[in-house]
Amino acid sequence: MTDVTTTKPVAAGANFTEGPVHLHIIRLSGFMFVGMSASILASLFETVFIGILGTAELAAVSFTFPVVMLVTGLAMGLGTGASSIIARTMGAGDRDKVRRLASHCLILVIAVILTMAIVCRSYSEPIFKLLGAQPEILPLIVAYMDVWFLGLTLYVTSIVGTFLIRATGSVVMPGLIPAIGASLQVIITPLLIFGMGPLPELGLVGAAWAFVIARTISFSVTLFVITVREKLISLSLDGLITSWRQILHVGLPATATSLIMPVSMGIITRLLASHGPEVVAGFGVGSRVDALVTMVVMAVSMTTGPFIGQNWGAGKFDRVHNALSLTYRFSILWGLFAFVFMLVAGEYLVTLINDDPTVVETASSFLIIIPLSIGFMGITAIASTCFNALGKPLPPLILSICRMFVVYIPLALLGDYLWGYIGIFIATSATTILMGIVAWYWNKVIIGREIRLVQASV
Repeated sequence: MTDVTTTKPVAAGANFTEGPVHLHIIRLSGFMFVGMSASILASLFETVFIGILGTAELAAVSFTFPVVMLVTGLAMGLGTGASSIIARTMGAGDRDKVRRLASHCLILVIAVILTMAIVCRSYSEPIFKLLGAQPEILPLIVAYMDVWFLGLTLYVTSIVGTFLIRATGSVVMPGLIPAIGASLQVIITPLLIFGMGPLPELGLVGAAWAFVIARTISFSVTLFVITVREKLISLSLDGLITSWRQILHVGLPATATSLIMPVSMGIITRLLASHGPEVVAGFGVGSRVDALVTMVVMAVSMTTGPFIGQNWGAGKFDRVHNALSLTYRFSILWGLFAFVFMLVAGEYLVTLINDDPTVVETASSFLIIIPLSIGFMGITAIASTCFNALGKPLPPLILSICRMFVVYIPLALLGDYLWGYIGIFIATSATTILMGIVAWYWNKVIIGREIRLVQASV
């Protein structure tokens, strides 16, 4: 296949259109992995410290997962929308438009997330009652989230900021920024939970304050990089509505796609709550341990967006094909490794966090069943990232809706009825495998069709 190249030069920093494809993917994924692994490890350490407080506190934090995933999903959706148009604009060589889009994106993010933080904090108790939180756990959850919401806007803005930086071709800082925040959180969390020196013993609320402090610092670093190092800020509001339309063309469907997962997590949490707080706690522990291996395929999938966007904008379609082939194969191979690793070491890792028999049994079962589908989860994420990078956000949204309402919910309800919480885990894994196959095939068809259309018009 012959590349159809544009005549516009690639802007400074947008270096993904030249050089070996595999080296770009490795470099992008490597630094993304640094940031994600630091965040996951911070979350895992937080779980260890909270596990020392008790099973009730562990269950309380597990109930917060759907809400945390909800706001993270919003960040991912808006960041995806902005990075999609920015990467293609960089590939076409228009740096001034990139600055305008980045600035207008940050205004949009701050307005949306600040509003959401205020609303969610005001209705915190009803939200977690809806998720099935037991009366004895509810006060712990509300106290934790009342503090956590204070840092929400800075946390989300920092996430979106790293998307913007990565889309312009910068590799190192988008990985280092979350690593800085996560490392600080690991250091601060035990100090505030247990109280050391002049610091008071705050218990579970201390973990929330550690999150707020760490993410405030990481936001400051993000703001410095965006304004001083990358010079992505434009003070002009000209074309604000146009920029928002372009961002939301991909951002709204991408956000809706991202929000399907928190809804799914909420359903799981609600179903598991009927089996007792220990099972919810076990699910929370299993999820965080599983994230140790899942983050690898997620790092790879997230880095394909800027690479595909820039090369598609430059008309270099062979490089898009090569990147997809490499990342799909890696995802499957990593999934096999992850399954074997968790089969051997999963239960041991769980016992390091909590030794309650029900918690250990639940988490260990989770870590045997769910890793079977990690490779296919990666394929779905890669295909969705590719669609969004091309400015086609509807296929990922359709995939997510079908996954949720057509396949997953019926299977989860059936699995819960037949085998209890084990059946819910089986339904989750089976759904992920099926949708991974569908996503791969659909992405292959769309890519081929779009390339033929472009070539026919040249």
